[in-house]
Formats: sequence, structure tokens, C-alpha cells
Amino acid sequence: MSMSTDGYVTTPDGWPALLADPVFTSGQSHGIQEFLQDKEAALMGRTTFEPALSAERWPWPNLNVFVLGSHRPSGTPDGVVTDSDPARLLEQLRATNRGGNVHLVGGPRTIETFRALGALDKLELVVLPLLLGGGMRLTPSLSPDTGLRFEGQRTLPGGSVEIAYALTNG
Repeated sequence: MSMSTDGYVTTPDGWPALLADPVFTSGQSHGIQEFLQDKEAALMGRTTFEPALSAERWPWPNLNVFVLGSHRPSGTPDGVVTDSDPARLLEQLRATNRGGNVHLVGGPRTIETFRALGALDKLELVVLPLLLGGGMRLTPSLSPDTGLRFEGQRTLPGGSVEIAYALTNG
């Protein structure tokens, strides 16, 4: 999850905060390829998924992709699994998983949905050196009873910082 320094995960017009970062838009990845190396699948909400359909290259070429949404967007590749029921989608993902990690990609509602189902064990935030002044915040949708334990941090290109937390309860 990327967010601006002032706590917004989207720009005021609804785009992911990462897309407002000039370093990212110049082609630097903020370590995403390293991050994806041990991932087997990507699980996301439809709103996060749809921009990938018009991307120059498919962001998850070696991953099984699961999308939470009430409809299958036009142009969705055949191998992508979509379902409107988060528990059913999670069951489908678990049935195909061979033990690898899953990259949960999405906004605060998607993250909280799967946290509430017990399917979130780590939260990794990329804090961007941007002040957006508006948009969607991470915190309103996440349960305040979620316990976090600091695991580590690393500096990324352009002054961004990745901070990793393990979920300890909730």
C-alpha cells in the first residue's frame, strides 16, 4: 500500500497515490519486482484491478490473480478469477495456492475486508515524499483494534520509505 506523507492512499481525484510520485511514473518500481519474487498470487479489489487492464504491460505476469468485484470488467484475461463474495473468493484462492505468499493489492476497504476474514498477516506501507492534501485515507476503514508489530523498513528511490508491520491481533 502506498500513501502520501500526509496519509492519503489516493489522490483527490481517486488515483492511487503511487501514480502521483514522479519517481514511480519515470519507471522506477519502488522495489515491486523484489517484493513479488516470493508471491504466488495477487488478490485485489475491482477498482485497483481495472487500471491494470489498460497498462502497457501486465503487472502480475507470473501470479494467479483474484479480483473482488460485483462484475467481471471487460478485457479481463481468462485466467483471472473474479467473485463478489470475499469469503468465497478467499476459498478459491486457498484452493489453488501451493503455499506461496499472496500480494493483497487494494484500497482500505479491500484490506479491511480480508483482515476481518483473518487473511492479512502483514501490512507493508510505502510512504511517498508527497503531500496530497486530499483523497482517501488508509485509517478510516481499518479496525482500530488491529495490533501491529514493527518488522523493518527500507529506503526506496526518490526518498520513499517502506515500513513493514506484522498484524498481532484483530
